[in-house]
Amino acid sequence: MAASIAQSPVLLLIEGEAGIGKSRLLAEALRTAAPQPVVVEAACPPLREPFPLGPLVEALSRRWRQAGPVPLSPLAGALRPLFPEWGDQLPPALEPLDDRRAVRHRLFRALAELLEALGTEVLVVEDAHWADAATLELLTSLATTGHPPVSMVLTYRPTDVPSGSPLLRLTSRPPARLPTVRLALAPLSATATAAMVASVFPAEAADDELVEFLHAHTQGLPLALAETLSLLRDRGELRGGGDRAGGGDRAGGDGRLRRRDIDRLAVPPTVRDSVLERVSRLDSVGRRLLTAAALLAEPADEPTLRAVAGLDPAAGQVGVAELLARGLLREAEPGRFEVSHVLAARAIAEATPASERRRLHQQAGQVLMRLDNPPFARLSHHLREAGDIAGWRRYAEAAAELALASGDELAAVAALRGLLDTAPPPPPTARARLAGKLGEAAVGGVASLGEVAAEVAGTLREVLSDADTTATDRGPVRLWLGRLHLQLGEFEEAYAQTQAACAELSGHPTLAARAMMSLGFPRGNTWPVEQHLSWLDGATALLPEVADQAERTSLAVDRVGALLLLGQAAGWRAATELGDDAPTLSQRRQLARCAMNTGHMGVIWGHYSYAEQRLRTAEQLMRDTGYERLLNSARLTRAYLDWHTGAWAGLAGRVAELADADDTLPEAYLEARLVTALLALAAGRRSAAEPELREILGQATHRGLVDTQLLPAAALGRLWLTDGAVEEAIRVTQPGIDLIAGKGVWLWATDLAPVHVAALVRAGQRAAATRLTEEYVAALAGLDAPAPAPATAAQVCRAIVANAAGEPGRAAELALAAAQSWAALPRRYEELLTLERYGGYLLAAGEDDRALPVLTSAQQGLWALGARWDADRLAYRLRQLGVEVARTWRGGRRGYGDQLSPRELEVVRLVAQGLTNREVAKVLYLSPRTIDRHLQKAMQKLAVTSRTRLAVAAADTGLLVAEPAGSAGEPGQLPAAPAKNG
Repeated sequence: MAASIAQSPVLLLIEGEAGIGKSRLLAEALRTAAPQPVVVEAACPPLREPFPLGPLVEALSRRWRQAGPVPLSPLAGALRPLFPEWGDQLPPALEPLDDRRAVRHRLFRALAELLEALGTEVLVVEDAHWADAATLELLTSLATTGHPPVSMVLTYRPTDVPSGSPLLRLTSRPPARLPTVRLALAPLSATATAAMVASVFPAEAADDELVEFLHAHTQGLPLALAETLSLLRDRGELRGGGDRAGGGDRAGGDGRLRRRDIDRLAVPPTVRDSVLERVSRLDSVGRRLLTAAALLAEPADEPTLRAVAGLDPAAGQVGVAELLARGLLREAEPGRFEVSHVLAARAIAEATPASERRRLHQQAGQVLMRLDNPPFARLSHHLREAGDIAGWRRYAEAAAELALASGDELAAVAALRGLLDTAPPPPPTARARLAGKLGEAAVGGVASLGEVAAEVAGTLREVLSDADTTATDRGPVRLWLGRLHLQLGEFEEAYAQTQAACAELSGHPTLAARAMMSLGFPRGNTWPVEQHLSWLDGATALLPEVADQAERTSLAVDRVGALLLLGQAAGWRAATELGDDAPTLSQRRQLARCAMNTGHMGVIWGHYSYAEQRLRTAEQLMRDTGYERLLNSARLTRAYLDWHTGAWAGLAGRVAELADADDTLPEAYLEARLVTALLALAAGRRSAAEPELREILGQATHRGLVDTQLLPAAALGRLWLTDGAVEEAIRVTQPGIDLIAGKGVWLWATDLAPVHVAALVRAGQRAAATRLTEEYVAALAGLDAPAPAPATAAQVCRAIVANAAGEPGRAAELALAAAQSWAALPRRYEELLTLERYGGYLLAAGEDDRALPVLTSAQQGLWALGARWDADRLAYRLRQLGVEVARTWRGGRRGYGDQLSPRELEVVRLVAQGLTNREVAKVLYLSPRTIDRHLQKAMQKLAVTSRTRLAVAAADTGLLVAEPAGSAGEPGQLPAAPAKNG
């Protein structure tokens, strides 16, 4: 715009709805134009009967006062009626003319002369849709004649231009003498909204979800967004630059904005007044239709709109067409209309008198009740606003049930909380029933509830403490309260509430079986396996009393999973008895879940071929039955299996794609993160993997996910053992070992036990390592079905203990047998690591000729698998033994010119941490001489002569900032420095 204005006379048309930023854009363009032009700015007010040429007369008078006396020809005498205050500077009045067209022509010529005399270079007319006909005729004349040679800038709202307005002639037929530029401004994108929010509040105050909500709330209208942000700022929710204002519930109490902060805000006054001004120009039909649309607050068809507004079909049809033409309504979907902006709808609704609002809400409720499929949620809203409490309760509960059935737990929670929090409260029995439904909804949607989950728990406790709530009614509520505490990681309270619920559910066999089945799962407590089995037996005894077939099948599927997780072979038999087919859709969906769960258990037990077959069956059953909710979980479980079997090609990308899907359940997502972190660690991306493994371990422990918490502990333990941080390795693996031993479920020890036993041996605790191994072996011998993975891990433990006892030959035999067992499963990564152990034990036994080929083969296998970390470590060990290991090119450019190579960058970053060459060599599994060579090349490229200056230069050039994790061989993916106190 600035360039167009500065170059030559131009007609600039800026169009867009109210608040879109037309005036702001124009002001910025004029401010930045170089050289600064002489501007005459006219603003057209929204007058019902505007004075002819009034905006231009006011603008020219202001400019005239700035410019002072100017030379004018006798023609300017025609201006005397318009500028009486300038009579002493105007020529004498002209002779009157009889022809009105001649009078107008003479006046337009005189105004053009005045514009030129005042040195005008840019004539601005704001809100030209409100301009009077004479002003628009003058603009058309100026544009057509090209005299005087001024640029003209018009801002206007296309939807507010009256039919037949001269403005349409000017905008539809651009003049030949004046180049025309048209700018149609659109609402802000989500990205632009985020940038605008960030310009007011610190980045940490508003997350992506809130920015998306703000974008929807304001629909990208810059004025609405600016006013909303200003209101938040003025209320002290946050101060720019990250300073908190106040505390407590303000801004969420943690310096972050919340959606409810915006919900509580009134419509910004500027937006409100602009909307109401436009509404005031409508006739009664338009106002009634627009008010009906605002109160409906959802897209509605024309018959619904006119029925709520109380209009006949003809009036309704004409009125809707008029509102669409004015841009006050928009077609949200074919045949369904809504107020153009959310804030406009709120402004109209809030400006409607309370009595009229209640009447319209009652009318809306009656209209919606007559539909074939009444929208329960909308009905409940309208009836509540109309004061019909009984109707509201009836439809709100129906809406909550529908939301639960469709998987929208958050909507169900909102509806049910509203019902329970209303005064007067529902009767005790109804209140308990609603509380039970609230608990069920909260448990299903706990991952998305945030702090609301604790508030729901408080509501459930209030219902339980009510003296009017009977024991029979308390049972279901207490069951869901226990389940909610379990989901929140509050295990002690969860099991206390669930056990208490069992005593109160004697008349509810289905719920009692659910409660007992929940207690049968080994999650988040220290109970021995026998206690869990006792609760499972109780649940099993109740199954014949469960009337609903699908519920009975669901409980039977839960029993299979619990038994197998507890190491009970009876679970396999129970799964076989259930089969893969059933008479009803609901039952077949439960059998699909059973196939997925037994596939997962197959991974834990070590039956990998069986696991793959069951997971394929699960996916097929889910597709056949439309059970999309769990399909992604089944696919992620297959990815988990692929990690174990060594099918790593493309696995990271596949897991990332699956994890990003909207239907990924929280536990499956955590497992996906675990697979990603394990792949990163194996590839040598320690800086990415280690903190992620810590986070996953913490989350899994907090949520009591046994099978998900042991593998990250094992990975961290092995990592720290490699560093020489033996005590750290023991510390991270000990809780898992204590859990396994306390419950007596040694099936879970596959990944953890070998790492813990090795750490105990390294710490000089050989006796403890031996006792643990013996207990492990004895426990597995007591299983009544084979468990190949735990059995092979126990054999590895025996090899470690044998070597520690000074029997390397025996250790080698055990390690070789274990490697062969891993290969048979198959579990390629563990096979190769165990072959490395085998080679090491052969070395200890003095059989170098047998050991070196084994170690070389293991190193090559690790490299081919993608385990760069272990391959590099083993290559370093082989070089120390005098074996030449080919240095594999890792991809990318072979020559880097004056840029640091990835390896040089690794060395520089470690040196900048204060490591010596020898310590860097240990981290990267290279020789100190090689490190020195890389260091010298880096110094040469950065033009420095000392290690200190190298670190400073690297920091100044941004080389010390770690890059995102990528493929193996990229810079920025370094192992951490070795522990100096391990």
